[in-house]
Amino acid sequence: MSFERIKEKLNILADAAKYDVSCSSSGSDRTNTNKGLGNATPMGICHSYTEDGRCISLLKILLTNHCIFDCAYCVTRKSNDIKRAAFKIQEVVDLTINFYRRNYIEGLFLSSGIFKSPDHTMERLVAVAKKLRLDKNYNGYIHLKSIPGASDELMYEAGLYADRLSVNIEVPTISGLKLLAPDKKHEDFTKPMRKVQHEIVRYKAEKRIIKSTPKFAPAGQSTQMIIGATGETDKDIMYSAHHYYTQYQMRRVYYSGYVPVAEDSRLPAIGSQVPMLRENRLYQTDWLLRFYGFGVQEILNNEHPNLDMDVDPKLGWALRNLHLFPIDINRADKGMLARIPGVGMQSVGKILNARRFRKLNWGHLKKIGIALNRAKYFIICDSNQWENHELEPQKIKGIILKNSVGKFRKNYSSQLQLFN
Repeated sequence: MSFERIKEKLNILADAAKYDVSCSSSGSDRTNTNKGLGNATPMGICHSYTEDGRCISLLKILLTNHCIFDCAYCVTRKSNDIKRAAFKIQEVVDLTINFYRRNYIEGLFLSSGIFKSPDHTMERLVAVAKKLRLDKNYNGYIHLKSIPGASDELMYEAGLYADRLSVNIEVPTISGLKLLAPDKKHEDFTKPMRKVQHEIVRYKAEKRIIKSTPKFAPAGQSTQMIIGATGETDKDIMYSAHHYYTQYQMRRVYYSGYVPVAEDSRLPAIGSQVPMLRENRLYQTDWLLRFYGFGVQEILNNEHPNLDMDVDPKLGWALRNLHLFPIDINRADKGMLARIPGVGMQSVGKILNARRFRKLNWGHLKKIGIALNRAKYFIICDSNQWENHELEPQKIKGIILKNSVGKFRKNYSSQLQLFN
């Protein structure tokens, strides 16, 4: 096939893949041996992300944008009038190797529209990974998008060759899925997830006994939700994410703002794309659940079903729970320190270490690097310079927002002066 035709396919199928943001390449450990090609050890892959979260260090393509389903939110839906294309298995293998040798990419992210059947599609995705590993001795990163409804046998084989597997749950709720993708069933998504989870658990158990046990999806599995295509609240979204973290041990859940791709009465009107700020707030909440010890019900519940777009979710939680503050920075345990707005987990570690030698005051906290413009309303320390903790939540919020805007304008003006 001519170079021009390959280039045309690449343009079509790379563009169609841009809507999938669940392509992080972190967490793999596939060390190169026997002079093979590539290396996916934790330090061997560099990440470069666009502002919408896509990892641009990977060759990110669809095997084909032909699809037998007609999901309302999907650009590759069968009723959508778009240009179609399909790669042959060997074409994807050759592209990956050639791009890797030219240092264009660190790995491959391969997804596909579903053609003929889920098993037929999944079999071809696995064939690409298998050829790369066995025929080309390729040890770089591979992320395969698992096809909903694929058999357990194919999911197991995929895990032997891929570093990460993912099944996009697509719509956060079962009712939303029925509305926008009536041809699909919820169990079509959860069945492959459960198989991967079980195999990862089994691999880890066998690895403790038999060191030569073949790797199985060493970077785990992830999923992605489309945000804003239906009327789910932030509470619905994060409760769903919490379910997949706890029940399927997901490595990551990604949140992708709905991008209008076609006119459909079931969808928001074209031009009503979900703002990036909502995505950002959901990721911040996700971070609090995974690393800061928050319970999802603390941040989102029936009284507060949606996140505050004005402030980050930790600050929003603190303003609603002022009865728990102020926190004594020199006495509080790790869990409470992590709940102070403006204090990250690295700063928590520095505080715990520093206070072993002396009591900390505002000067020490500033050197540690906490955001005092937010934290000072919620803490006390070995100082009397600022001890006013009688302000109302709305007053604190207003001051913080005003100072944040002023700081942004000051920094922006300073940057402008550099170019004048």
